[in-house]
Amino acid sequence: MGMQVKPVDTEKSPANEPEVFKALGDVTRLRIMRLLVVGGEALCVCEIVDALKLPQHRISKHLLVLRNAGLVEVEREGTWAYYRPGPPDEKNRLLFDFLQTYLRHPVFDKDGRRLERRLSLREAGKCVVGFGSRARSP
Repeated sequence: MGMQVKPVDTEKSPANEPEVFKALGDVTRLRIMRLLVVGGEALCVCEIVDALKLPQHRISKHLLVLRNAGLVEVEREGTWAYYRPGPPDEKNRLLFDFLQTYLRHPVFDKDGRRLERRLSLREAGKCVVGFGSRARSP
């Protein structure tokens, strides 16, 4: 007979660690996570697009992977979607501290500088520019 699979008790089991590490196994997703962790505030998809200089559809696919792994949360305000690091539980806090401390590379620094310029376009702490900002934010 086949092996019987026991259902996972989500209240007792830890987060799906393989899913988390699989999600972090891509440099674009690491770049996104570093922006979210270091940025200190929820970021609009268009702000992430402009900071990483990658197409919106590609960023959205990576955000979905990160969201499915429980690493990011999304909050919608009208047509805007703001992403932030996932729930502040102990495992996430340790992981986010690790990402902030150990992801040191010039590409992350460039992403951060572009994000700072992009965030300066906000009004009342919210994104108001949309995807057309790349022409205005080098």
